[in-house]
Amino acid sequence: MKKLLETTVLEILKAKGLPQVDFVIEHPKDVTHGDYACNVAMVLAKKVGKPPRELATELATALADTIEYVTDVSVAGPGFLNFSLHRDFFSREVVRIKEEGGDWGVNQKLDGKKVLIEKSAPNLYKPFHVGHLLNLTISESISRLYRMNGATVTDVSYPSDISLGVAKAVWALLEYNGDPTDIKELGNAYVQGTKAYEESDVVKSAVQEINTNLNTGKNGPSWDIYLKGRKTSLDYFHTITKRLGSSFDDSFYESEAGVRGKKIVEEKVGEVFQVSDGAIVFLGEEYGLHTRVFVTGGGIPVYEAKDIGLIAMKFERFDPDVSILYTDVEQKHYFEVIKKVAELTFGEWGEKTHYLQHGRLRFADKKVSSRLGNVPLAEDLIETVKEAVVERMKENAIDSGSISDATAEAVAQSALKYTFLKAGPGQNITFDLKQALSFEGDSGPYLQYTHARIVSVLEKAECVGVLSSVELVPDNPYEVERLVCRFPEVVEVALAERAPQYMSTYLIQLSGAFNAFYAKEKIADPNDRFAPYKVAVSDAVRITLKNGLWVLGIEAPEKM
Repeated sequence: MKKLLETTVLEILKAKGLPQVDFVIEHPKDVTHGDYACNVAMVLAKKVGKPPRELATELATALADTIEYVTDVSVAGPGFLNFSLHRDFFSREVVRIKEEGGDWGVNQKLDGKKVLIEKSAPNLYKPFHVGHLLNLTISESISRLYRMNGATVTDVSYPSDISLGVAKAVWALLEYNGDPTDIKELGNAYVQGTKAYEESDVVKSAVQEINTNLNTGKNGPSWDIYLKGRKTSLDYFHTITKRLGSSFDDSFYESEAGVRGKKIVEEKVGEVFQVSDGAIVFLGEEYGLHTRVFVTGGGIPVYEAKDIGLIAMKFERFDPDVSILYTDVEQKHYFEVIKKVAELTFGEWGEKTHYLQHGRLRFADKKVSSRLGNVPLAEDLIETVKEAVVERMKENAIDSGSISDATAEAVAQSALKYTFLKAGPGQNITFDLKQALSFEGDSGPYLQYTHARIVSVLEKAECVGVLSSVELVPDNPYEVERLVCRFPEVVEVALAERAPQYMSTYLIQLSGAFNAFYAKEKIADPNDRFAPYKVAVSDAVRITLKNGLWVLGIEAPEKM
């Protein structure tokens, strides 16, 4: 409907010989002001030398009776055009939602477009921490939004399997006879090796030798233990990401990217890069950036060269129309350099590569923060929230023994993921455990609870013989009807802005409207002549909530 309104307004402007301008069509905050509002008259007023209300009145007259399901076009305020929709539009949409089911909200706007999303870049030899969890949650939601908009999406991971940090961990495993098949021991070795590297020149020299051996694949004790630890890390990575509801179509490895990147950098010396003290560098100051080393004087490709090699491998293997990577906001300046180098080196590939930032995460609860440490592990955080879920059930006089581990897991993940996704792009995120577990609004568990409530209501209605029907419809649409029909628009704008918070905000509004509807109306009442339609509306909300929660990577339990 929004697209139809936009097209019709443009046609009217053309027919009246008025300039084509950019205008906005949106939903008024007050439903008494209509279903859509347009600011075109106020945008045009100065250009044509007419008062906005006078121009709006002319346009309203021209638009009258031209759009199916629009019953009235009126002028409001300083010159807004307000559109009111016929009651039949909403009942028709309720039917469509039921018919489309899991496809409700899907469009083909990006049909034929190939999108590659790097959803996770774990550091091997280190457990999956909260930063990885945050990044994965946002990337997963963006991937799903692209799918909802018709794109062909390839999800990849980029494990850091070769680096100086890995060499430090391998040194510690050898030095202290650590077990490379134990992920926790790998994490401890990383910490031990880093500390020793900073404190001892002898250790530093040994680690650098190991790093060279790993980068060249030299056989020996360090290589053998490295391969065992690499397998342990990758197995762990796939386990934790599966737990979080994510999967990958393919993987690129830092060890591969290093080889590819070094060759590219060496070939572009004199054109993009310069040799300085034996190292190969990019002189970023010439572009308002900063200089960075890409290959060391010892011939070792560092992260910068690897990222260039990664871009080449992504486009050679998948040829995407766009390649996306989300990073911490603190890496913004680093990736500005990589983006510029990619554009200078690859041209179109560099232009199609986008580095987006998410904010930093902090904990509002000092007790939780001190328990988990400065950089909590993802599994520790999930388990802590799961414990709090059970405690919350006790507080609500619910037998904690009746909540299954699967439900506790789903609720804990929803609390975390919703908190991560309700913040705008680049905004810092505050995790408040009490708020995150609220069943009274603005939380993932509240959305899940509303979905489960609707399932329960529908079951009760079926038991008393009230079945979904749109044969008898009340004169005026319910507020929840007006909201549920907006889901496809939210899918489009959330992707256009690359901002999943549009979806989280919408689902909260929809849930609030349904719960108000539930409190006021009798849904499972065989004596209410409109009960079958209320059941149809409730089912439409259920479908929409389930599809919207899927976009956020959150499960929609049927019982809680």
